[in-house]
Amino acid sequence: QVQLVESGGGSVQAGGSLRLFCQASADAYCMGWFRQPPGKEREGVAQIDDYDRTKYADSVKGRFTISQDNAKNTLYLQMNNLKPEDTAVYYCAASYSLLCRVAYGRNNPGDFGYWGQGTQVTVSS
Repeated sequence: QVQLVESGGGSVQAGGSLRLFCQASADAYCMGWFRQPPGKEREGVAQIDDYDRTKYADSVKGRFTISQDNAKNTLYLQMNNLKPEDTAVYYCAASYSLLCRVAYGRNNPGDFGYWGQGTQVTVSS
């Protein structure tokens, strides 16, 4: 049973920055950040695989950076130039499916079988 614990959320004004952290209890083929805005469905934000290949949602490209420290089993999401539309609960997720690797070109949250409890990010205008 993999456990994921997020931290680093909070409130910030538009244009500000936040860094999210996810502590994992084990390695995975892929790690990802997802978010669920108020009243909307969960969506993918960024993903990184065990080859350190990354992919991002178009809405965050150039503003967010996903990275990982394998020695610490920690996943990060650096969020810069935050916008009010980035307001959401952010979730860390882990995948043990080889098909999650960026090279396969999939964009399927169902590939991720383990999820954290979420951390709130609120961006005010």
